[in-house]
Amino acid sequence: MIKGLAITPPVLGRISIGRVVEKNGIRLPQKDDQFTITSQIQEKDGWVLHPMDEELRKDAPNSKLRIIPVRMLFNDADLNLRAEYTMFDRKSGRPMCVGNGDTCKRLTQSGVQSLPCPGPTLCEFGKGGLCKPYGRLNVKVGDDDDLGTFIFRTTGYNSIRTLAARLSYYQAVSGGLLAYMRLELKLRGKSTTQSHRTPIYYVDLVVKEGLSLQEAVVEAREKARQLKDEGVDQAALDAAAAKGFGNALFEYDEDEMSQVVEEFYPALAGEELMDNSSVVSKLRKGIDSTRSASG
Repeated sequence: MIKGLAITPPVLGRISIGRVVEKNGIRLPQKDDQFTITSQIQEKDGWVLHPMDEELRKDAPNSKLRIIPVRMLFNDADLNLRAEYTMFDRKSGRPMCVGNGDTCKRLTQSGVQSLPCPGPTLCEFGKGGLCKPYGRLNVKVGDDDDLGTFIFRTTGYNSIRTLAARLSYYQAVSGGLLAYMRLELKLRGKSTTQSHRTPIYYVDLVVKEGLSLQEAVVEAREKARQLKDEGVDQAALDAAAAKGFGNALFEYDEDEMSQVVEEFYPALAGEELMDNSSVVSKLRKGIDSTRSASG
């Protein structure tokens, strides 16, 4: 296995609760009150819809896609959802510092260092909104590809907190059979003081409609037993995934970096992106020296 390259689940498409629109020559993210499932093909008018989007939308009330039937690829909750505090280079979209609120890995002039992580609000390095919680959830949608996934990326506290809790709870109550449970991504709305009482939307994970939790667990046990008898080794798949994620210092895909900048660090009207050129230059030298040292 090539060292320094994070091996992540194959991605067939993207799940989002918004889209990027162009205003006065500037591309800005626009929130929505429904899911959109797109392919990995982008044209001048935006991302091309995945066929699953149309298929699921046909049965959705008012054609608003607010529920997506899903399964998890792994039994380990932390393999399905990876979430950390992340500071990105706002020009390239590459992660420069990734932490968990306790420790972090940061690119410096001398390479990657392990340092204390105080979190976004107390960190001098990532102040000014540069450091954000960043979550990536991989889910299976449909039955066309047993190992292919759709990815939902978010910097929203509500979605990350809710998804992390649900995944760990379902893993626990199922006896570690999370990958066999029939679940749904569900869009929820709420109002807060910060949102000036206008609805904000976040993603939840629930047992598929029509099933009780007990029924979902019984079904998961039967499914796990069936696949094991057929020779499917889920534990080995989880182990392979954990090894792949740990194969690099940071998890990122070169093809997604421009999307990260576009979605999470939009340029404000009449305002240019913050110039981090001097910092980025130093960090890139650290990357080059680290790569040279590792061969």
